Amino acid sequence: MSALTIYAQAAADAGETVRDFSEIQSRLAAIGVQFERWNANQPLAADAEAEAVLAAYREEIDKLSQSHGFKSVDVISLTPEHPNKDGLRQKFLSEHTHADFEVRFFVAGQGLFYLHPDENVYAVLCRAGDLISVPANTPHWFDMGEQPDFKCIRLFTTPEGWVADFTGSDIASRFPDLDVYATAL
Repeated sequence: MSALTIYAQAAADAGETVRDFSEIQSRLAAIGVQFERWNANQPLAADAEAEAVLAAYREEIDKLSQSHGFKSVDVISLTPEHPNKDGLRQKFLSEHTHADFEVRFFVAGQGLFYLHPDENVYAVLCRAGDLISVPANTPHWFDMGEQPDFKCIRLFTTPEGWVADFTGSDIASRFPDLDVYATAL
């Protein structure tokens, strides 16, 4: 089940947690974040290749691409056996922004986005079926956990894909990682 915890920026030890999907969607919309639930339009095997994943969600991808001008889409999959999982995790754990949306649809597994658009920090636990669209220039970070196991569709308005501008802040180090957060739910 998806979850949203809203923390005061200076109080990473206590926050208000919401698990109702409609309430999560409403709270995130208030800060400009799109949060949806998608369903595949055809059966999809757990080990499905990128082409099959994209075909299963083609209608939603096309609709989103038309409304936001996305020019490229891909599928990323990480497992605990990935040889560079630790390096990738560290790269995403530092607070950063993008000149583009950061759009992720979780086909399988889970990940934790932290959004820092104002004096609060919003922890969004995304699970299979969840789409999150973080607006351009929104400070955030992402944790895939020590043993990542997820598959995501990514959409981009630029052919370069994921390009980050790191803020230099250490705020991410003051909040629970995915493993701690998910266990505490």
